[in-house]
Amino acid sequence: MSFALPLNTHLIDVGPLVYGCMALGGDWGGGPVTEADIAQAHAAVEAALAIGVRLFDHADIYRRGKAEAVFGELLRRDAGLRARVRLQSKCGIRFADDQHVGRYDLSAGHIEASVDAILQRLAIERLDILLLHRPDPLMEPAEVARAFGRLKAAGKVGHLGVSNMHAGQMRWLQTALAEPLVVNQLELSLAKLDALDAGTTFNDPQAASRPGAAAWAGTLEYAQRHGVQLQAWGALAQGRFNDPAASPAAQAVHEIAEAHRTTPNAVLLAWLLRHPAGIQPVIGSGNAERIRACADATRIQLSRDEWYRLYVTARGQALP
Repeated sequence: MSFALPLNTHLIDVGPLVYGCMALGGDWGGGPVTEADIAQAHAAVEAALAIGVRLFDHADIYRRGKAEAVFGELLRRDAGLRARVRLQSKCGIRFADDQHVGRYDLSAGHIEASVDAILQRLAIERLDILLLHRPDPLMEPAEVARAFGRLKAAGKVGHLGVSNMHAGQMRWLQTALAEPLVVNQLELSLAKLDALDAGTTFNDPQAASRPGAAAWAGTLEYAQRHGVQLQAWGALAQGRFNDPAASPAAQAVHEIAEAHRTTPNAVLLAWLLRHPAGIQPVIGSGNAERIRACADATRIQLSRDEWYRLYVTARGQALP
């Protein structure tokens, strides 16, 4: 199966699937990494590697840093693992505490301090890709560019990307950057269709019931035009389609899986891979068996009819 990937993918030596490490590291309470955390992470990472994943996605907030810390322990224990993987992480979300509300922070100081902490937890010297986790209303593109320039010059970061940014925000940030943004990670699945609906419901009188779509107008097209690799977080839709009796869309997923002699998980990912933007699904499960159930995603090719059946059924209403 071939994939039409964006222009900048030559910068990132990875395949079509990404493993999201948010489920690694135990609970969200913080504290030290345990042997149980390490065993669970090892099983998940090995399952991901076995199905061809090379890019592992982190964020500094995942399990309050424990997701990165447990992955760092895997790297310490297996000297050959670093050469087999590419690592990206995200920064810019700050949790609420006794003195502060939860907020976003893309100031230069926070970006640079975050990267230093990420490198320490992952036990690496260089992060392949840094993503800005959420749009910060106080972001100044020139300040971000200066921070990235210093990190790049110091050999701490290879490339810069974003997460959860629409076309206008990417365009505004890119005006200050000397290098292209290489990734935008969005929530996109059969359960989260806003980015797709933005291109199909603009003349739909019922579109007012889907106000989230308007914000993403032109985002998929911008990414394809400028070679930004789209990644889809939440690609497995938190298990919403596991039960074929749960909804007509879930039934369609299971019927198409049977027709292709594969798993529903593989169909969910293949649906994203079928898009001409070359979307990379992010597999977020911490369950090794569920990760392995995604193996066929790159083997099967959904027809146009199958793709639209899933899209329209998941929307719950006909296209305009």
